[in-house]
Amino acid sequence: MKMVRMGKVYQMTFLPGVFPVNCYFVEEDDGLTLLDAALPGSDKAILAAARKIGKPVARIVLTHAHDDHVGALDKLKASLPDVPVHISRRDSRLLAGDRSLDPGEPDTPIRGAVPKKVMTRADVLLADGDRVGSLEAVSAPGHTPGSMAFYDTRSGALIAGDAVQTRGGIAVSGQVKPWFPFPAFATWDKETALRSVRKLREWNPSLLAVGHGSMIESPASAMDRAIEEAAANLSK
Repeated sequence: MKMVRMGKVYQMTFLPGVFPVNCYFVEEDDGLTLLDAALPGSDKAILAAARKIGKPVARIVLTHAHDDHVGALDKLKASLPDVPVHISRRDSRLLAGDRSLDPGEPDTPIRGAVPKKVMTRADVLLADGDRVGSLEAVSAPGHTPGSMAFYDTRSGALIAGDAVQTRGGIAVSGQVKPWFPFPAFATWDKETALRSVRKLREWNPSLLAVGHGSMIESPASAMDRAIEEAAANLSK
């Protein structure tokens, strides 16, 4: 596991040279907010990272309910039984293995590795605009119906989950990058994903942190390029 710090954001990357999967700590006065739970077996490294930082894990927040973001959730919850787990109300169904769609949602299949054996259920169901410590929850559907990003109101850092990837080149979820096409293959609805990234761009983040790939400081121009590319591809 590789850890990189930018301000109050710590990126933890598993399988960095092969299939990089990121989760994050955001440092708060009362401890650490863990965003996502990476791959199965990642729990020991995540807990060791918290000990190295020197603060307790105060809460667990999930950007969405794909296996590579909830893999270590059960083991983490077993080690941290009093730490609340947060996820969007919509993706709480995915966490339980329910791929059904709501009325009015785009009628395309929910893709990607949806959990089948995760037993942990969320303690807190989030809606757009809710606060989790210093983080504001921002609804960002597209990769999954209930995907969320989280904006640090102190610094402007944005943890965007798989709404955007930077591995293989920056891209809106659903846009294939040949060197790392996997997030695109796991995206539910490309049009919805583009609308969400346009919304995230309006927050003018100071830092972009994603599920797959390196963090980007001052990401406005990079996000603009990704949005333009996705819009051009979808207009064809």
